[in-house]
Formats: sequence, structure tokens, C-alpha cells
Amino acid sequence: MSDTTLIRGAKVLGGAAQDVLITGETVTAVGEGLAAPEGAAVVEAAGHVLLPGLVDLHTHLREPGREDSETVLTGTRAAAAGGYTAVHAMANTFPVADTAGVVEQVWRLGRESGYCDVQPVGAVTVGLEGKQLAELGAMADSAAQVRVFSDDGKCVDDAVIMRRALEYVKAFDGVVAQHAQEPRLTEGAQMNEGTVSGELGLTGWPAVAEESIIARDVLLAAHVGSRVHICHLSTAGSVEIVRWAKSKGWDVTAEVTPHHLLLTDELVRSYDPVYKVNPPLRTEADVLALREALADGTIDCVATDHAPHPHEDKDCEWAAAAMGMVGLETALSVVQHTMVDTGLLDWSGVADRMSARPAAIGRLAGHGRPVAPGEPANLVLVDPAYRGTVNPAGFASRSRNTPYAGRELPGRVVATFLRGRATVMDGKLV
Repeated sequence: MSDTTLIRGAKVLGGAAQDVLITGETVTAVGEGLAAPEGAAVVEAAGHVLLPGLVDLHTHLREPGREDSETVLTGTRAAAAGGYTAVHAMANTFPVADTAGVVEQVWRLGRESGYCDVQPVGAVTVGLEGKQLAELGAMADSAAQVRVFSDDGKCVDDAVIMRRALEYVKAFDGVVAQHAQEPRLTEGAQMNEGTVSGELGLTGWPAVAEESIIARDVLLAAHVGSRVHICHLSTAGSVEIVRWAKSKGWDVTAEVTPHHLLLTDELVRSYDPVYKVNPPLRTEADVLALREALADGTIDCVATDHAPHPHEDKDCEWAAAAMGMVGLETALSVVQHTMVDTGLLDWSGVADRMSARPAAIGRLAGHGRPVAPGEPANLVLVDPAYRGTVNPAGFASRSRNTPYAGRELPGRVVATFLRGRATVMDGKLV
């Protein structure tokens, strides 16, 4: 294949149509009427939007230990199909990514897969048990250069442990990404606590279980002068706490998932376990508050919380089902549907929330960069006019637990480039 590609007539960040020339791993020219060098591959992109490659701060790749759900290879193929050029792989693997050895294993698997960059997230505590700090410094100094630490799947509920972690990561400009869930307030919880849970007789998961941990942790981060990131924020109250913390100038960031921007707890009336997720689907009022907060920048970024599960873990009764949804291959479409098509964000805003900001939070060099000469050619080309029905049978992910099966969503990833090399072309994996 040629190492030179001309993308012709794309709307860069949704703006005026321009040509973009990629030579090797780098964008070398952006402008109108660029000539295609001899032997260059030409991608006709009229009507399409060109964005920096997407970056996910929150992906579960399941390897090592649960390769029946996903592997680094299948997960990165799914990521590329969704327009991602980098993902952060969560630590709740088997064994847990709480040592330099395990994070380096995940990092090397990512290097070998070649479909997108994989940045491991290190566990905050040994075994995700919340009792003893993991080898944060060793993971930071490893080949994987870990900068994000999270016990996601579990909350670091001990305030002293959380304080120590926040103090420790300051030494290497790390960030603690908190799964905000007070465990005593959510024992046996099955869905959002509210009108629907009362009518269905399912144990409720109150908003305050999330909000109380966020309030505590933004105060702790301010006290020690460290960085805290709030995973999958899901309630209107959480938005207000983060907004207040930011107004104080504290180093607090937050993410929202695509499913919390679109779906509500009303769907649980179906008792379909595909809608069972942590944190749970909330109310319509929460959904609208999350969209507004993403639009005004209170919520920094969209993160998928891509949580693949094998068929048997979801095709069962509600109470026994695993929590989680796959999200890498549908995230951009959901964001277009909820944020762009509603006028809350333009495509430049999408590039900021799905590429630039997550890359900055994760301290991921080479990603989230402008589409400009001299910048790495990590790019995604999107057809926003496309409308299609979600068919999980066509997913690159090993798992099929999507809440969007059969739903029509807008937008399609036409091409993804990782350092100038096409990983997706004409909507198909290369």
C-alpha cells in the first residue's frame, strides 16, 4: 500500500471542504485543490466530516482472563470500527492490572494488535480490594507509562486510601479515575432508585450513592492539590457538584457514557438485561442535564465504558445478569444523535469531547491533536448523512450486548487512520 493518502473534499471538523494530505505517519498539507502525488491513494470525501481519531478513556478489553468476552485484538478492532485510534484499558482483568508486569502485558498486546493504541489503566488498590495501594509508581515507570489509575467496577470507598492515592499520583502527574458508588447505599441494587424501581419492586440505586462519593473526592483532590477524574457520571446532582468544584478552580474532570446521554430507566420495564448497567440508566431529567453539561463543558468528555459480556451472562433473568454494555462501535452515532443533531454540539465540539480532552486527561501524546500539517495522522472520516439500523451480528467486538440492536442511528465511520495507516476503509476493517 502507498504511504501517501489524499483525502479529498472533507469537512475538517465540520467546516469548509478541504483536502488533507497524509505522508507516512503525518499530516503534511491541508488546503483546497491539493494535487495527489504520484502513487497516492485518494479517498473521495465530499460531504464527509474529518475529525482527529477518537480517544476512549474507559474501555474494558477483558484480556487477560476473560477472553471469552473480548480480547485486546477484538476490542481494538471494534475501537477502530468506531473511529477510535486510542483506548484506555481498564484494570479489572484476571489477574488485575495492579503491577508493572500486567500493565506491560496489556500494552504489548495493544502494540501487536495494530488497530489502535492501547493505554493500560492501573488499579488503585491491590486486587481492586480497596485495602492497600497497588504499585502505582512501578506502573508509572513501566514501559506502559501508566498515568490513569482506577478500581473501576468498584469504588475506592475508603477516604484514607483515596487520599493516599491522590497524593501518590502527583509525583508523576497521574490521575485517579473514580467509580463513584458508595457500596453500603447500593447493596443489592438492581436499577435506578425512583418511580420505576418502586413500581417494578426492584431494589433501587439512589443518586446520592454516586453524588456523595463525588463530593468527598473533589474535596480530597482540592485538599491535596491533585487530579481526580469522575468515571461515567450519571445524575443531575453529580453535574452540579462537578460544576461547583470547577468553579473553585480544582483539578476535577468528568466523563459521560453514550448510553447515559440517550437511554432512561423506563427501558427497565422490559426486564431485558441488556439495559442492566453500572451506574444504572437514570431518569429523563438526568439525561437532559447530562447533555447540557457535556455541551457547556462541565462534563469534559464522552467515554464508552465498553463492557463486553458473553451471551450467557446477559441471556438470563434480570437479577442474575451481568452489568454492562458494549459501546465502541456505536458511540459516535449516539453522540451525533443526542448532541449534534439536537444542536447542542457542532463537530468541532465532538472533536474536543471525544478526542482532545480525553487525550489530555490521559496525558496521551500524539492523540487528540489538530488536523493540521506536522500533526500525527490519527484521523476518522465520518458520513453524517448516513442512517442505518444497528445490527450486532456485524460487530467486530466478540460480544453482542448492545442496547441499540434494531434501533436506527445516524452516522457511519467511513475510514480510520492510525498514524497514516488505514485501519478502516469504506466502512470495513482493513
